[in-house]
Amino acid sequence: MLYEQIDLYEYFSVKRPQGGAGVLTVYCRERTGDLLPKLRPAMLILPGGGYEYCSDREQEPVALKFLHAGYSAFVLRYTVNAAYPVPLIEAAMAMRYIRENATRYSADPHHVGALGFSAGGHLAGMLATLFRAAPVTELLGDGLVRPDAVLLTYPVISGGEYGDEGTMRRISGGDPKLRKELSLEDRVTADCPPAFLWHTAEDACAPAENSLLYAAACRRAGVPFELHLFERGRHGTSVADIEVEESEARAAEIGHLSVWLDLALSWLGQHGFAVKAV
Repeated sequence: MLYEQIDLYEYFSVKRPQGGAGVLTVYCRERTGDLLPKLRPAMLILPGGGYEYCSDREQEPVALKFLHAGYSAFVLRYTVNAAYPVPLIEAAMAMRYIRENATRYSADPHHVGALGFSAGGHLAGMLATLFRAAPVTELLGDGLVRPDAVLLTYPVISGGEYGDEGTMRRISGGDPKLRKELSLEDRVTADCPPAFLWHTAEDACAPAENSLLYAAACRRAGVPFELHLFERGRHGTSVADIEVEESEARAAEIGHLSVWLDLALSWLGQHGFAVKAV
C-alpha cells in the first residue's frame, strides 16, 4: 500500500492561513510486477466534527473500506474553526491534486467522488454546488474541482431551522447573510453531480430533514440522487462497526447501519465507478 501525506498549501504554492491544515493523506495500492495494472475510482473523504475538529472515526476506517473495495482513497484534514471559503478552497485543492496526480495513484480522473460526514457532508455539498464560486475559480480555475459524484452521510445541509447551529455558525463566521448563502438546498442546479444520501430518523444533531431538503432540491433540478432513511440510529456512526466504537455492545447497537457502504458502492457502480483493466 502506498501511504503518504501531501501538504496542499505547499503543493499549490498558496499562503497558509493562520492555524491552517490542508493535509491530504493518501491510501492506494502500489503497482507490482505480479499484478496487471488497474485504473481505479477515487474517493476524497471529508470527516465531520462541526467544523470544530476533524473526527478520527471518519478518516482512516473509512479510507480502508474504500481501499478494500478497489478505490484509491484520500482523506482531507481540513482547517477547522475557519469560516468560508477556507475549508471549501482546501477541498477544491484536494480534488485538483487528485486529478493532476491521477496517474501516480492509478486513479481514474473521470471518476473522483467526494464523501462527507456531518459537517464534512456540508463541505462535500459545497464542492457539489459551489465548485464555480469565485474564491475557488480565482485560485484554481474552473474544471478540475467538481466531484463526479458526492456521498452525503448524515450531512448538515441547511442554515435554516434544521441545520446544526454550531456547524453553520462556524462556517458562516456568524454572518446571517453568508449562512443563508451556504444553505445548500438553495444552491442545487442542474450541473451539480449525482448525490447519494443517507440519514437516520433518530438523528438529534443533524435532523433527517437536511438530507430530505437536499434530495428534494436534486429532484427539482433534475440531478440524479439516491436517498436512504433508516428508522433507528444516532448521529456520527461512521462505518458502523467495531473499528469505530468503544465496545461490541455499542457496535451491535448501530450494526444495521453498516449496509450504507454496500448501498453506496452499488450506486457508485451504476455511475461508472469501477476498477478497470488497463
